[in-house]
Amino acid sequence: MTQPFHPPQRTLMGPGPSDVNPRILEAMSRPTIGHLDPAFVGMMDEMKALLRYAFRTENALTMPISAPGSAGMESCFVNLVEPGDKVVVCQNGVFGGRMKENVERAGGVAIMQQDPWGRAVDPQKLEETLKTNPDAKIVAFVHAETSTGAQSDAETLCKIAHDHGCLTIVDAVTSLGGSPLEVDKWGIDAIYSGSQKCLSCTPGLSPVSFNDAALKKVRDRTTAVQSWFLDLNLVMGYWDGGGKRAYHHTAPINALYGMHEALVVLEEEGVESCWTRHQNNHLALRAGIEAMGLEFVVPESERLPQLNAVTIPEGVDDAAVRSTLLNHYSLEIGAGLGDLAGKVWRIGQMGYASNEKNILNCLAALDAVLSSMGAPIHQGEAVAAARAAYR
Repeated sequence: MTQPFHPPQRTLMGPGPSDVNPRILEAMSRPTIGHLDPAFVGMMDEMKALLRYAFRTENALTMPISAPGSAGMESCFVNLVEPGDKVVVCQNGVFGGRMKENVERAGGVAIMQQDPWGRAVDPQKLEETLKTNPDAKIVAFVHAETSTGAQSDAETLCKIAHDHGCLTIVDAVTSLGGSPLEVDKWGIDAIYSGSQKCLSCTPGLSPVSFNDAALKKVRDRTTAVQSWFLDLNLVMGYWDGGGKRAYHHTAPINALYGMHEALVVLEEEGVESCWTRHQNNHLALRAGIEAMGLEFVVPESERLPQLNAVTIPEGVDDAAVRSTLLNHYSLEIGAGLGDLAGKVWRIGQMGYASNEKNILNCLAALDAVLSSMGAPIHQGEAVAAARAAYR
């Protein structure tokens, strides 16, 4: 007879998911009620307000899509892109490529701006691209590129886009709750994120926010939204219907309990304090990594604190290191993707996992594994350097 599944206890320090706060797991175990129950509707309203706080926005349409971050991405593109629309996609990693796929599947024309992997999107190149394509309607870019650990200047990119009459779609899957993100101040028109990164919730929900300019484009469409499930004209009836919510789909009740709790935790800490915590832990991790003699892919000024791409030393077996960390230390770090596959490790310190204990344990374990394999590192120096950074 098949036995119940009991997963091993891990410390998740890869690109996501991150460790889930026990408060969130407890919240998800609470009694399930109906998705139109007045008590649940009241929680939905609280969640929208909490998400506005996290995104730093007053957008009325700020809510979680009942699916992972990839569905949040798709909701932005299928609602805002009509057949024939030109969309400038700034690609500096894997997820810019996924944006291109979404543009084309929605019938749009993707104008690709390619930037080096491991670097931020180049604002000057965007300026030139838009001058060359004056009929572009949307600019899409990744604020925090999870495949490389590069963070782009969203405020500047949005200003350039607006100067050329374009709306913006921004991927904030890894930045929400972990590094400064100002939706209203920066003029972001449509944005999506994920529940499983710096919010420390379980995977499966995608917070999104649309401003009035974005919603006007949705309402003024001359063609039907490609996706029925993600059509905002329908979804808004459930999330923004006030006391008369229209049935659209059966929401993932208990997962939304978890999201609500995650946002309460964020509010208790304070979003700015959360940004600072991630930055401070990054500085300690950086000190340890560099003391070991390893290097970062991304320049410090463009580096995402919560997701660190570290170059694999010459002659070191990438998979063997990650397997040993997982099996002997119950520690998960991530492999490289795309152009960086086999060249880097992606070390995350997101949300509940972003703490001094995890940083020191990760450095100690990595030091031990690399030393046992005869890797060319400065053995035994990483933890001391990180401790000094904390002091």
